[in-house]
Amino acid sequence: MKVLKFGGTSVGSPELIEQLLPIIKSQTANKHFVVLSAVSGTTNDLVILSELYAKKENDAARKHIDSLYDKYKKFVGELFKTAEGKSEADAFINQIFQLLYSFENTAFSTKEERIILAQGEIISTTLFHLRLKEKGISSVLLSALDFMLIDSENEPNIDFIKENAGLQLKKYPNENLFITQGFICRNAQGEIDNLRRGGSDYTASLLGAALQVEEVQIWTDIDGFHNNDPRYVPNTKPIPHLSFDEAAELSYFGAKILHPQSVFPARKFNVPVRLLDTMNLSAQGTLISGDTKNQNQIVAIAAKDGITAIRIKSSRMLMAYGFLRQIFEVFERYKTPIDMITTSEVAVSLTIDQTEYLTEIIKELESFGIVEIDSDQSIVCIVGDFRKNKHGHATIVSEAVKHIPIRMISYGGSENNISLLLPSANKIEALRSLHNRLF
Repeated sequence: MKVLKFGGTSVGSPELIEQLLPIIKSQTANKHFVVLSAVSGTTNDLVILSELYAKKENDAARKHIDSLYDKYKKFVGELFKTAEGKSEADAFINQIFQLLYSFENTAFSTKEERIILAQGEIISTTLFHLRLKEKGISSVLLSALDFMLIDSENEPNIDFIKENAGLQLKKYPNENLFITQGFICRNAQGEIDNLRRGGSDYTASLLGAALQVEEVQIWTDIDGFHNNDPRYVPNTKPIPHLSFDEAAELSYFGAKILHPQSVFPARKFNVPVRLLDTMNLSAQGTLISGDTKNQNQIVAIAAKDGITAIRIKSSRMLMAYGFLRQIFEVFERYKTPIDMITTSEVAVSLTIDQTEYLTEIIKELESFGIVEIDSDQSIVCIVGDFRKNKHGHATIVSEAVKHIPIRMISYGGSENNISLLLPSANKIEALRSLHNRLF
């Protein structure tokens, strides 16, 4: 069995959905679980709608729904080819949009917001299922709300997913094609919730891990991980193979093709993940697995923007213990993760990319010493084999960026990356200079 995930751009128009049908049909000889994102742009529209309802701007909300409804009426009209197919799809769409209109008469909270956000994936999967039915391709539409569950800490319950997804599959022993929603789930209270942005990749990986499938395939509009960012660097190349650790580093530090969380379930349960291109079926893509095939090599460069650097200088650190623990506890209280950290005897420098509570964090940190802030920073991550018995890589990296101001360097914390913090204004130059030197 395989899990195939198609993103929002892959189902972004009736024409693109039609291009997926041969991919699906060619694999129906064996069992497959297809995970779909919402149609491209829909989730953003639903976020805007939720914000309008939260601000009690019901007239604006109704106009916003009208506009989105018109888009989907046109979408259905182009996707379906028979009167029966269009009638069934229209009836479904009408039901969904009546639900969206109904929220103007309710007390709006995060519970209602999550229900609204779930409709994007419910729409895309149902329309896809109905189109397959119209084409005579047998499929079963399963609701992710019946088996995707997160606990009180917003962590997925793998045991629940395994048991309940398995039960759903057993109901249809003669079916090979199952379709479900990415992103959406239920929380510990049984309410509709979601896996946050990028959650469809996460859904696919969690299902693959829970069901111990042969392979998870992530279909996008790019032919796998590239060895640099093709938006800024010419002549990049796709990477045929990555280890789980290498893929985790690349996805976390800027490579947008795969959501960072998606790697962890696959790595834990050793389920290979293959990245493929819906626009180029002949492309090899990238296979992510537990095998390490890039030994003693630098394989890729990625960059993450929106970084804020914080330096705490204090003489109280000198020959003291417990100081770092107190610093970390500040960030823990505000649920703000740290990306990079370096220390000396009298200073700590670290980076964050979530600044919602930055003012409060700074206020608490000032009780320890002098606090300095640098915003508009980027982390450039060089991924490869940097095990302790290897040598020379750090020198090559430093030579490539010797003309660029570097704020921080992290080396040795991972066997798979060297991270550089630098002003965002220098990011593109750093990516190109590193690419020219390393590849």
